[in-house]
Amino acid sequence: MTFLAAMTTGAVTLVSEAASGWQTDVAREVSIQIKPATGRDVDAGVDKAVALAKAARGVSDVRAMTREESANLLEPWLGSGLTMTDLPVPRMVVVKLGNDTADLDGLRSALAREVPGATLDDHRGWISRMRTMANSAVAIGVIVLILMIAATMLSVSFATRGAMAANRSVIEVLHFVGAKNSYIATHFQRHFLVLGFEGGVIGGGAAIVLFAMTGLVMRGLGGTAMGDQTAALFGGFTIGWLGYGAMIGLVVLIAAVTALTSRRTVNRTLAMID
Repeated sequence: MTFLAAMTTGAVTLVSEAASGWQTDVAREVSIQIKPATGRDVDAGVDKAVALAKAARGVSDVRAMTREESANLLEPWLGSGLTMTDLPVPRMVVVKLGNDTADLDGLRSALAREVPGATLDDHRGWISRMRTMANSAVAIGVIVLILMIAATMLSVSFATRGAMAANRSVIEVLHFVGAKNSYIATHFQRHFLVLGFEGGVIGGGAAIVLFAMTGLVMRGLGGTAMGDQTAALFGGFTIGWLGYGAMIGLVVLIAAVTALTSRRTVNRTLAMID
């Protein structure tokens, strides 16, 4: 159970950090699209848009994409080898932002006023969808963790009842000589605390080793198609110290839940016997 919970924790951390990186990368770039039209000089519009973007506050770099680069953006939908000269392919200008004080509203107004057919896209829709996806992944992970902890508590409860049934004669003798319920419960709690901690270390340690080895393997695949695609989705495929710390904390949590559940089960069972 600890292994599955730790894997869930690591996966949620990985997706959350990757989504945060995507949002940061997308937020640092905006694009200007200049749509062609009859009688409109698109090249002049591109030059004007580049000049306006460079003059805007908070812009660190501006690059106008060539006709070929703009046409290549359509290849995933139209295929390769097509002649784009007769199609009204928009021209794109990529604008990189240097800080959070970029005057996008001023740039948008200047483009609308001086460059016909130009629109500024700050990718807010993409960022919103990324944020929703990340929040959904975190919420699902938390729900899975809660279910796993609940299942662990049920398993420990049944195991405790089984241990008490197997040692019923010993418990009766302890009661006969005057042992209190808290004394008996403490022994069961200590026993299951050790079991929970051992199981947590094995399961959590296996998950930590698996994530560490996967990160090393993915770094070794750097430069390959698989490695590049994985890096684009999950970054370096590492969960960082925060993820490993969460896994270690999960081991301690499982051990504590195991011990407390055992003690509660013993106390309730002894109260029913009394």
